[in-house]
Amino acid sequence: MAMTGAFATTALAAGYGGERFGGGLCRPSQECVKRGEIILSLSGHSLDHYFSLYRMDSLRQSIESAWSDRSLLDDAAVRRDIDSVISLLDNGRIRVAEPSGDGWRVNEWIKKAVILYFPLRRMETVEVGPFEFHDKIPLKKGFRQMGVRVVPHAIARYGAHLAKDVVMMPSYVNIGAWVDEGTMVDTWATVGSCAQIGKGVHLSGGVGIGGVLEPVQAAPVIIEDHCFIGSRCIVVEGVRVSREAVLGANVVLTASTRIIDVRGKQPVEYQAFVPPRSVVIPGSMPKDFPAGRYQVPCALIIGERSESTDRKTSLNEALRQHQVAV
Repeated sequence: MAMTGAFATTALAAGYGGERFGGGLCRPSQECVKRGEIILSLSGHSLDHYFSLYRMDSLRQSIESAWSDRSLLDDAAVRRDIDSVISLLDNGRIRVAEPSGDGWRVNEWIKKAVILYFPLRRMETVEVGPFEFHDKIPLKKGFRQMGVRVVPHAIARYGAHLAKDVVMMPSYVNIGAWVDEGTMVDTWATVGSCAQIGKGVHLSGGVGIGGVLEPVQAAPVIIEDHCFIGSRCIVVEGVRVSREAVLGANVVLTASTRIIDVRGKQPVEYQAFVPPRSVVIPGSMPKDFPAGRYQVPCALIIGERSESTDRKTSLNEALRQHQVAV
């Protein structure tokens, strides 16, 4: 299959080496020379890999154009591209945010696609047994094939990704969210749009994980691998809870919440970030107002979960040692 320069440019920009080619592709380990043509060396990568790169770049450009010019939403090809992005989100081929070095990178164009998806949808009535829903976004399907346990009355919207061995008690996961392998979404917990939930996380009963679509540059809430989020916790406004951290019951974390490490002689303060393996409980601190001094919520880091190959044991030890209610 002959490819054009756009494909070659994408591959080169991604750092795969080789030269621009004219009319053919070499499979790995082949020498491919054609008279009058310059061929791209695939350097051991599969053709599917390069076709995927090309397709993603094409989708990104289409979404960015439609974001700048909403009249393009009348174009059938653009509408198909938006549908394709939501489908890729749904099956976990792409995600709104992903790990990058020691931090996370937000894929703004994917958030834009989610926002653009809404005006393309019409309100529809969906009947599930005796229940009726009236909404724009379809319900997620195919849980058996995904290896996901979904207890009645759990709801996940199409465009949310649920990985293998996720358990949803009666709970809710919104479009654009990513819930990784082995995570428990307990009763009445909610995972907001575009939130990123790692592997082996426990979201206890009534936990509220906030969603974010706009502004598109805003980071979603991120709960990293093997965290334990206690009952009725609220985590919103792009807060990042690092791997294996433990939040005791009723901890509230917003972008402005003061997160204070009180283990040393002097407090150490964080904002919108909980360090790895931290054990956190709700606290309060005085703040002056015109009407007087009052207590406002904060979060206190009072301990650290031990590094252990047995995460359940380390969790139980942390809860017991620091007398943390969950």
